[in-house]
Amino acid sequence: MLTRYIPDFYAQNIFDVPVSFFKEHNIKIILSDLDNTLDSYKILIPSSRVVELKNKLSENNIELVLISNNKEKRIKPYATRLGVKYLYSSGKPFGKKIIKFIEKNGFSKENILMVGDQLMTDVLASKRVKVKMLLTEPIVKEDQPCTRINRIRDKFVRKKLKKRQILQNLEVK
Repeated sequence: MLTRYIPDFYAQNIFDVPVSFFKEHNIKIILSDLDNTLDSYKILIPSSRVVELKNKLSENNIELVLISNNKEKRIKPYATRLGVKYLYSSGKPFGKKIIKFIEKNGFSKENILMVGDQLMTDVLASKRVKVKMLLTEPIVKEDQPCTRINRIRDKFVRKKLKKRQILQNLEVK
């Protein structure tokens, strides 16, 4: 049962992951969740550390793309300001829209890494899309109301994964 929630990699946050890790795993596209992965849902424009991350990735020929279940009115201004592609109302944990987006943009699944803070949406979506997955911890404790239900189950499963040292064994160093 737990196997469907096991990511390929684990990190406290994406900001601590060295660019060398992405290069080592031949990552050219990072499909990143926005809320609680890059910034709080209350942050409407990219924080300086997100801009710095995007620039560092771009300098190394790695494209950052936002993939979110949020509506376009949340994602578009943020993504536009950051200068990145985006997919809103992505349907995570289902993969249909994400697969269409990948195909439309000519991305190769072997070069994609999905990044997110939720087991129930992000990890399951990566499994369905068949791309590598980096699970992170939430950036802040506060979630949008629609996320709180998933977070209850997430905490329970995450606790089991940590107890069995599964996440620790996948940790990016």
